[in-house]
Amino acid sequence: MSKDVIAGLEPKIMWEKFYDLSQIPRPSKKEEKIREFTRNFAKERNLKFKEDEVGNIVILVPATPGYENAPTVIIQGHLDMVCEKNKGTVHDFDNDPIKFIKDGDWIKADGTTLGADNGIGVAAGMAVADDASVIHGPLELLCTVDEETGLTGVNNLQPGFVEGKVMLNLDSEEDGAFYVGCSGGQDTVGYFNIEKADATSGFTAYELLIGGLKGGHSGLDVNTGKANAIKFLGRLLRKLEGLQYEIAEMNAGSKRNAIPREAEVVILFDTKNEEAVRTIINSFVNDVRAEYKSTDGNAEVELKKNDSSFDKVFAPVFTKKIVSLILTAPHGVVEMNHDIEGLVETSTNLATVNTEGEKLRIGTSQRSSIESAKRAVSGAVQAAFELAGAVSVEIGDGYPGWTPNMDSELLKTCKVVFKGQYGKEPHIKAIHAGLECGILGDKYPGMDMISFGPTIQGAHSPDEKVNIADVEKFYTLVKGVLLEYANRK
Repeated sequence: MSKDVIAGLEPKIMWEKFYDLSQIPRPSKKEEKIREFTRNFAKERNLKFKEDEVGNIVILVPATPGYENAPTVIIQGHLDMVCEKNKGTVHDFDNDPIKFIKDGDWIKADGTTLGADNGIGVAAGMAVADDASVIHGPLELLCTVDEETGLTGVNNLQPGFVEGKVMLNLDSEEDGAFYVGCSGGQDTVGYFNIEKADATSGFTAYELLIGGLKGGHSGLDVNTGKANAIKFLGRLLRKLEGLQYEIAEMNAGSKRNAIPREAEVVILFDTKNEEAVRTIINSFVNDVRAEYKSTDGNAEVELKKNDSSFDKVFAPVFTKKIVSLILTAPHGVVEMNHDIEGLVETSTNLATVNTEGEKLRIGTSQRSSIESAKRAVSGAVQAAFELAGAVSVEIGDGYPGWTPNMDSELLKTCKVVFKGQYGKEPHIKAIHAGLECGILGDKYPGMDMISFGPTIQGAHSPDEKVNIADVEKFYTLVKGVLLEYANRK
């Protein structure tokens, strides 16, 4: 792919860095190639860097001459990206570059996630290191790994890996907003022994596929009315109960931190009932399209024959328990914050269902800015699993939230810079998502932190896109904040 898509976009250095990053595969937990790219970035510029045992890298960028005594500023982002693609899109995230598409005022990818989360943040740090027009004090470019699937990198940072006390986390997705707090999160996973029965002789296997949904980030999009494919699956299977069917396999969702867009079940039934099944499906599709017409109204359900044969299927009692669990398991907003308008305080995401041999695995994730509330909703999910007969429930250690500090010196500085550039006050917000700031603040007490970024929509889904004009505003803001701190020499 050529660079034609980004030709003429400003700032040129910023877009080129983002493009270069996007040519390097960087799935979570598979960051070897992007880490090598990052190391080479430092080596080619004779910049010192450090790398720890889990793969985090910090690049030390000397100050602009004359500003060596200014406070060290950390610019932080994560190297990995969520790898999601539309059904039918041919893309190997382990080897293929991301293909950019310009769509009006936006840059997006060709049927896959774009990786603006958090490639834009990492690109900004690299651009600053190369941009002679930026005046700055000493910088530490902190590039962490495996943020998206476990915050592994930041969780394993050791004392002294970075030395600065001021940090710009460039992993937010709304122009004109500074984030000063975030939710903590954890996972709750249930495991069920699949109770089997003999498949009914004469039944035919069909694949029932639910798709057409938007999906999205399980924190940022949880209050936007986007549909959950697993919940749809439960509803449809309940509607089909009047016709005898049997389940051979069930799989839905793909990521713990994404609202599931697709669900698939292999069901067996008598072919003489196919027309009745299709009638129920069509009625269901009409219902949910009407219900979600303003937020997620393009649901699709496909039914097609499966050539495989199945001797064993889910036992009827087990099927009923799992369908009932899907219908009753909590999903979505649990509580809104009563101090910050529009902020979700506590939520839970019914994220994945997977048939794994003789077991069924159901994955969920919980978020809250209040630790006790996070534990409480996890307990509610655990109780639902146990009532449905789970043989085990795993509750992850999770990660802490980030408590807002409205007296932060960095916040005051950012507000001054923003108003000077745009003549208005920025929005000060907290985010219902897990930023690495929560863990960094716990690891490095006294760190003054803020998070901001350009407008990114559809993160964690193939609809992800970044606003072109906002990238320029974002980069200008980064430069302005660095200049303010450079002048504190």
